Amino acid sequence: MIYNPEQYSIKDESMKPFIDAEEIWNYINSVKSTKERVRAVIKKALNKNRLSLEETAVLVNTTSPELIEEIKQGAKTLKEKVYGNRIVLFAPLYVGNLCANNCEYCGYKASNKAVKRITLNNTDLVKEVEALQDAGHKRLILVYGEHKKYDADFISNSVKEVYKVKKGNGEIRRVNINAAPLDIKGFETVKNSGIGTYQVFQETYHPETYKKVHLSGKKRDYDWRLTALDRAQEAGIDDVGIGALFGLYDWRFEVLSILRHVNHFEAVYKVGPHTISFPRLQNASNLNIDNTYKVSDEDFTKLVAIFRLAVPYTGLILTARESQKIRDEIMEFGVSQIDGGTNIEMKGYSKNETEQDIDKEQFVINDDRSLNEIMNELIENKYIPSFCTACYRLGRTGEHFMEFSVPGFIKRFCTPNAILTLAEYLEYYAPAKTKEAGYKLIEKELEKLGNDKRVEKLKEKLIALKEKGKRDLYF
Repeated sequence: MIYNPEQYSIKDESMKPFIDAEEIWNYINSVKSTKERVRAVIKKALNKNRLSLEETAVLVNTTSPELIEEIKQGAKTLKEKVYGNRIVLFAPLYVGNLCANNCEYCGYKASNKAVKRITLNNTDLVKEVEALQDAGHKRLILVYGEHKKYDADFISNSVKEVYKVKKGNGEIRRVNINAAPLDIKGFETVKNSGIGTYQVFQETYHPETYKKVHLSGKKRDYDWRLTALDRAQEAGIDDVGIGALFGLYDWRFEVLSILRHVNHFEAVYKVGPHTISFPRLQNASNLNIDNTYKVSDEDFTKLVAIFRLAVPYTGLILTARESQKIRDEIMEFGVSQIDGGTNIEMKGYSKNETEQDIDKEQFVINDDRSLNEIMNELIENKYIPSFCTACYRLGRTGEHFMEFSVPGFIKRFCTPNAILTLAEYLEYYAPAKTKEAGYKLIEKELEKLGNDKRVEKLKEKLIALKEKGKRDLYF
């Protein structure tokens, strides 16, 4: 991707607000979506070029079923070009649900007295991590309520504690964070603990709606939240995750605003976000919000496909908020990361409880399958389940477009590393049926890679893993 400063706004300065609602609505209301324009935009995206706001608006405004199907198929093709058939797996782990905010859409809001407030101590945290390791997880995202107790030192100490836990063959190799915005010094503290991605979702980019749904607390400050990840970048955290909660406001506005956020990062820091998330509003304890902007399954599928075409290099995350049916469908059109075996109840993994209690969770989970159940389905559908963390630990971060801008990157690094992490799961965690199916998939993937020297090295690593008990092998 070539950086073109002319396509960005003069408002793109470090730690200054950059969303102009009138600008976003102007694109939505003025851009025409003809058959010729839609196809031209898809063609540009398939050449792995970032789309502009105007070009993305062309796709957003498309209503023809025929053209929407072409958008989806284009996204599917582009995903295969950029990511191959890998799906990265992770698990969320809630560390504390204290909260000082009152957000109308959230079960953990301060005013909700039905919620039992819990903060994991080190003993609790170790038990949760051990349970996740026993299932085979290698990548976690730690989730914290927005409360003064969960400051930078608290987050940093919990990250270090997670990395120390080693049970049997288990270990966590990448810890991502979803927590309140910090100042630059706070982000520096957290960075030094060895985190991966730091996520802060704007929830809604529409300023008036933002004020309407955030009744009190620090989170009510729209600009402080909007510029949070600028401060992270200034602190040296170049892996950041952005997103919106779809259903709070018009999904078209949120899609273009997220792209505006991407433009801002590229203009100021010459790097885009590592991930984009697009959770849909779900039922929650003491929920108080209308359904005016509820996003249909059809529009949800369409917006995911648009994200894939608009930002080829960025990982797209689809969580267990969505049902198995929706996840299976949407995975085809751009998603590169999903969670598996998810339990968002405090201390839920070590309790191993499957029945949900809405007063114990932030929102309802609609895909409660175990990690191995999801592994089975991915393998059956010819996806390579991946727990890879190699790039992060080898310093291949920052310029996230590397995956598609460097010829052969998937073949040289991503697919081999995904295969190795799958094989490790099969050896140490999978039941016999999964193990058999997984190795059959690996054999087919090896055939597709050919017979160059790197494939021979991959085969050597697989033998070391299977016959010599080696672990954590990667390129």
